[in-house]
Amino acid sequence: MTNTSRILLTVCAAACTLPLTGCQLKQDMAHQPKARPLAPSEFFADGRSERPLIENTVARGALADDALFAPKESNNFPLPVNLQLLERGENRYKIFCTPCHGLQGDGNGLISMRGMKHPPTFHQDRLRQAPNGYFFDNITNGFGAMYGYSAQIPPRDRWAIIAYVRALQLSRNVRVADLPGDVREKLNAGGSAK
Repeated sequence: MTNTSRILLTVCAAACTLPLTGCQLKQDMAHQPKARPLAPSEFFADGRSERPLIENTVARGALADDALFAPKESNNFPLPVNLQLLERGENRYKIFCTPCHGLQGDGNGLISMRGMKHPPTFHQDRLRQAPNGYFFDNITNGFGAMYGYSAQIPPRDRWAIIAYVRALQLSRNVRVADLPGDVREKLNAGGSAK
């Protein structure tokens, strides 16, 4: 390589790199105007970027959900329990709960039969005496290995499932004295309760 060609190559390399020295890759998303949480702001008079909640307002759709909310310790039931609610609860229970809890609520669902940890039976004293809010909280937020179902099951259906679980619990733990007279007679005669 001759001396002239080296000079020419150096000049070409310098000419190519000169326009790129002041440039950077365009990163509009990284350098966009935005307010970071809790960052100071000169735009608002109070100097804060986050805005306080407007008084007497409720987020869209939250009023209906709030009426059905119950604290974990509450034993209230916000819906009237009737046959329609129990049938809806049975339907939702079979869809969402039977894979783990089983059809009878005894914790022997298909998933637990295939090696996952068995959930507790609904028929034990601890869960029979648990308040309704405890079940609502567990369905909403999950518990142990169970994920929360707040995105999949609307609040009204969660209460329907709780009503059905209570019916399952009652079906196995009812006292003979609480049964109707004709059913008691069949049991005393040694027949089926159906």
